[in-house]
Amino acid sequence: MSEIAKTPEPPYYAVIFTSHRTEGDDGYSEMAAVMLALAETQPGFLGVESVREDLGITVSYWESLESISHWKRNAEHREAQRLGHKKWYSGFRVRVAKVEREYGI
Repeated sequence: MSEIAKTPEPPYYAVIFTSHRTEGDDGYSEMAAVMLALAETQPGFLGVESVREDLGITVSYWESLESISHWKRNAEHREAQRLGHKKWYSGFRVRVAKVEREYGI
């Protein structure tokens, strides 16, 4: 079962990655696990939520725009992005949003 990320009081930022996969795994699952473990070590990382069916949505939470930028420039992450463009995704969209309010049970 997936967990709901435990985020701090807003404001913070969300990176929303929406994607359609190509057929087959071709190393995707392994790379996804490596990227999650790496993201968890990055300064400013707050948590992640992810689901995948026909459409995949991953939302990662960050303390600041600077921490997001740092993650985007990470060399290992850049390689995963390159492979994603080349062989894992038939389409994707990245959105960055500032979270100003949060509530729930």
